[in-house]
Amino acid sequence: MLPLFTSTGRPYLRVYFQIHLASLSRLRLLSNSIIAMPIEFLAEYDRSGRASCKGCKQKLEKKALRIAKVVENPFGDTGETMKQWHHPKCIFNSFIRARPATKIIQTVADIDGYDDLEDDDQESVSQMITDCLKERGNKQSKKKMVQQSIPFAKAGPSGFSKPNSGWNNSKKAYHSSTSNNNNSQDDNSFQLFTSLCDKIGNVGSYLAKTKVVADLLKMGSNGNGYEGDIYLLMKLLLPGIEKRVYNLQSRQLIKLFSQIFVCDYDEMLEDLDKGDVAETITDFFANNTAVAPLNRSLLTMQEVDDLLDELSNVTKEDMQLKVLKKIARRCTTEDLRYIIRLIKHDLRINAGSRHILDALDKNAHAAYQASSDLRDVVDRCLARKTDRNNDDDDGAPKLKRDLSIRASLMTPVRPMLAEACKSINTAIKKCPKGMFAEIKYDGERVQIHKNGQQFEYYSRSLKQVMPHKVKDIKQYLPQACPHGNSIILDSEVLLVDKTGKPLPFGTLGVHKKQNFSDATVCLFIFDCLHFNGKDLMQTSIIDRRKILESNVQEIPGRIMLSEKKLVQKENELTGLVSRVIREGLEGLVLKDVESVYEPGKRHWLKIKKDYLAEGSMADSADLVVLGAYYGTGNKGGVMSVFLMGTYDERSGRWRTVAKCGNGHDDKTLDKINKELSVVKISKDFSKVPGWLNVHRSLVPDFIVTDPKTAPVWEITGAEFSQSTVHTADGISIRFPRVTRIRDDKDWTNATNLDRLKTLYENSKDASDIADSLLGVKKEVDDEGECSSSSSPDKTVTRKRKVEELEKEKTTIADNKVISKIPCKYGPNCYRKNGEHLANYSHNKENGNSSPNACGSQIKQGLPNFFHGLKFVISSDVPHQRNITRHIIAFDGDVLDEFKEDQADHIIVNSNRNKKDDSSKYMTASEFWDFYKKSKQS
Repeated sequence: MLPLFTSTGRPYLRVYFQIHLASLSRLRLLSNSIIAMPIEFLAEYDRSGRASCKGCKQKLEKKALRIAKVVENPFGDTGETMKQWHHPKCIFNSFIRARPATKIIQTVADIDGYDDLEDDDQESVSQMITDCLKERGNKQSKKKMVQQSIPFAKAGPSGFSKPNSGWNNSKKAYHSSTSNNNNSQDDNSFQLFTSLCDKIGNVGSYLAKTKVVADLLKMGSNGNGYEGDIYLLMKLLLPGIEKRVYNLQSRQLIKLFSQIFVCDYDEMLEDLDKGDVAETITDFFANNTAVAPLNRSLLTMQEVDDLLDELSNVTKEDMQLKVLKKIARRCTTEDLRYIIRLIKHDLRINAGSRHILDALDKNAHAAYQASSDLRDVVDRCLARKTDRNNDDDDGAPKLKRDLSIRASLMTPVRPMLAEACKSINTAIKKCPKGMFAEIKYDGERVQIHKNGQQFEYYSRSLKQVMPHKVKDIKQYLPQACPHGNSIILDSEVLLVDKTGKPLPFGTLGVHKKQNFSDATVCLFIFDCLHFNGKDLMQTSIIDRRKILESNVQEIPGRIMLSEKKLVQKENELTGLVSRVIREGLEGLVLKDVESVYEPGKRHWLKIKKDYLAEGSMADSADLVVLGAYYGTGNKGGVMSVFLMGTYDERSGRWRTVAKCGNGHDDKTLDKINKELSVVKISKDFSKVPGWLNVHRSLVPDFIVTDPKTAPVWEITGAEFSQSTVHTADGISIRFPRVTRIRDDKDWTNATNLDRLKTLYENSKDASDIADSLLGVKKEVDDEGECSSSSSPDKTVTRKRKVEELEKEKTTIADNKVISKIPCKYGPNCYRKNGEHLANYSHNKENGNSSPNACGSQIKQGLPNFFHGLKFVISSDVPHQRNITRHIIAFDGDVLDEFKEDQADHIIVNSNRNKKDDSSKYMTASEFWDFYKKSKQS
C-alpha cells in the first residue's frame, strides 16, 4: 500500500486522488447504464418516406410501419448511436438467419414504441415474433439432426405415381402415392411437362397441338406408353379449369421476387411493361446472385402441384414470400417460368380445353363441358377402355357418346350460351319450325342444384354464388319446388321493383341493393337440366319447359318462370322485339323448339338493340382519349386499352366514361402507339394531373400530354349504364368498342358531360323502330315508288354506310331522294358528322312536296322563318332532339351549350333557369308557341 505522504507529501496524494476519481467516474457510467437500459429496437410510422430499408434496400413508404435496430454510430463520438431502419418482415428475416448469440426481438417488450402502434400492427408484429422464434428453433433442430445422423439417400417425393404398363392401365397412376420405376419418374417429371408446353406452343394449328399431347400419351417419355399421372398432367395443362386462388397479381409477384433476388424493384417493374411477368422474373432469376437457379431440373409434377397448393393456402405477404423463395431455390429458369405461368393461369401455349382433352378422347371435352369434373372425365376415359381389336389405330379408349353428356348433382354444368343475331330474318331462317322467345333478363346467371333438402348455387363461371345475392330467395325455393327431390335449374337472379319491372344489371351488389329499399330479389327460372334422377339435357326445350311448368310453383316477386312466347312468324317476332326495346328491357333470347341443352355451346340466339340494323340503334358517344394501358398476351408491351372521357365545362376537368380495348386492328394500334402523345405514369395515382378526375382503380399506365389535342373516337356499346368507378356522373358505356376515329372532330365538338347526360336520359326513349328491326331502309326512287334496300344475305358494313353518307353530301343526282329533312345548306353543307348526315338530306334542289307510294310526304322548300337565328338548347330540356330537328328544318342553327354568348336565343327547361329577364331566354313551351305563330303567319 502506498503511503499517503512522502517526505514532500504532495505527489503521492495527487496520484491517489486521480485514481480514485477515475474509478468513481466508471462506476457512475455503469450505474447509469443499469438504471436507464439502452434502446435496442424501436418501432414507429415513417413520417417522411426518405429512409431506405437496411435489408431489401427499398424505400420505406411514408406513414408505413418501420422497425429500427439501434447500433453504435461508427462515425460519431463514443457512445453515440444510430438507427438502422427495416421493413418489419425484413428485420425478422434477418433474425432468422442470425447467429444464436445475436440479439434479436424475443418479446414485444423489447420494442420501444410498441404500445403506440395501431392494434392491427401490434398483432402483426406479435405474430412475426412468434413465427421468427419458431423458425429459429426449427433451424437449430435441423442442424443438430444433420450432425448426429447418417445421411441417407433422398426419398422419393410424396404423391409420386406408381409404375404401370402404359396408357391402358394408367388409371392406377394417380391413385397411388409412391413410385420406384424410372419410366414413371420420367413421365412425372416437371421437365417433361415444360418440354411438352414448349412443343404445344411452337406448333400453329390446333390439330397439331392435339397431336403433340396424344403422341405423349401414346408413347410416353421412353416409347413404352405414358406411365405418369394422367389426371395431374391434364390439370396442369389446363390451369384455368380448376383454378386455385393465389391473390398474386403481376406487380405483387414482381415485388416479392425483387426481395428474393435482392434486385431493384423499379427495374423489374419497368421490364414488366413488355407484358409477360413470367419472362421478367425468369430473366432476373437467371442473372441474380442471391438465389442461384439449378442447372438441372429435379422437380416432379406432383411436387409442383403440392407447392402451388401451399402457395394458395397462404395470404399474408411474408408467408407468400417464404413459399416463393422455397420454389425458386428448387427451380431451373425454365421451371420457374412455367410455375409463374401456372400461378397466372396462362401457360401461353394458345391451346384451350378442347385441344388438350381431344388428345385423351374425342368425346372428353363434351363430357367435361357437361360435368365440369376433370377427374371424373379422366376416370371415365380410362374405365371405358375396350379390347384393342375394337379400338382405333392409336389404341386409345373411346367414350360412348350416350355416356359423354350428362349432368351430375352438386357439380356445376357449363351454361348453354347464345350468339348475337343481327336481324329478324336470320332468326326465322335458323328456327324454321318455330322458337321460344324469352325475355333476356339483365341479371346474374345462377344454376341451382337441389338434392333432398340441400341446395347449391353456382354462377356463370361455375363458382359458388355470393351468399348475399341468394339469401333472399333461399326460403322460397323449397315451396316453389315441392315435387322435386333432385333438380338442376338454370335461372337468372335480379332485383325487381314493386311493379315487377327488372332493375338494371349490377344492382344485386351488397351496396347497390341499399339504394333500392323497395325492390326485392327475384329468381326467374328458364330451364331444367335434371329432375328426380333423370337427365334432361338431351330432351327438347318443349319437353323441358313442360316439366318445369308442371313442377315449379311460382311465388310472385320471388320465384318466377321466365316470360316466353312461341313464335313462328316474322311479324310476331318483330312486334315482340319492338315491345322489349320500348320497355327498356335488354332483349330476347330465341330457342329452337327442337333444341337440346348443349353445355358451353352458343346455339341459342340473342337479339338486342345494338345488334340490329348494323348497330344503328346502339348507344354511342364521341369521346376523347385521356390515357392508355399496356395490353397483355400478344399485345403485351404496347398500348392497346384506352381510357376514354368527356369534358366537364362547369369544373373545367375531364371525367372518365369508359375503358375501351376493342375496335382497332393491329395496323391501327401500331399507328396509335407511334402518334399518340403520352406521359408514362405507371398507374401511380400521385402522378395524375389536376385536369383529370379519375378513380384510383382506373389510373392508367399513360396519360395524354394535352387532352385538347388528343384524338376523338366514336365509342359504341350495348347501352349507357351506371358505374361506381367512372367519374362522368357515374355514366358509362356497357361493352364499349371503337367504331370510328373522328378525324373531323376535336375536343370542342366532342360529346361533353352535359350532352352525355342528355344522351343517357334519351337512350331509353321509345321510337319507331319497326323498319330498323328488319334491317330495312325505305327509299323513294325517281318515280315516287318505295324501294327496300334490305338484303338478309348481304351485310353492309358500318364503314361502307358512313362512306355512303359522306358521298351523299356532295351528290347532285336527282334519281333518288331519301325521305329525310332537307339540310338548309344543301350540297354545300359543312357538317360532316354521321348523325347529321343520317337525319338530313343534301339534295341540290328542294322542289315542292310530293306524295309517294309509301304513304308519306317529303317536305321540300320549307319556310325559313328561323333564318339567321342561332339557338342553344340546355341539356335538361325535354325532347331536345325534336326541337333541334324543327330549328334546322326551318333554316335555324343549333349551337353547343358552351357557345351561349353567340346565340340569339337560349331554350331552357323552365323560368327558374333563366339567368335574366332578357328576351334571349325562352322555355320549351314558349319556343313551341313561337313556332306555331311563325308557321301560321
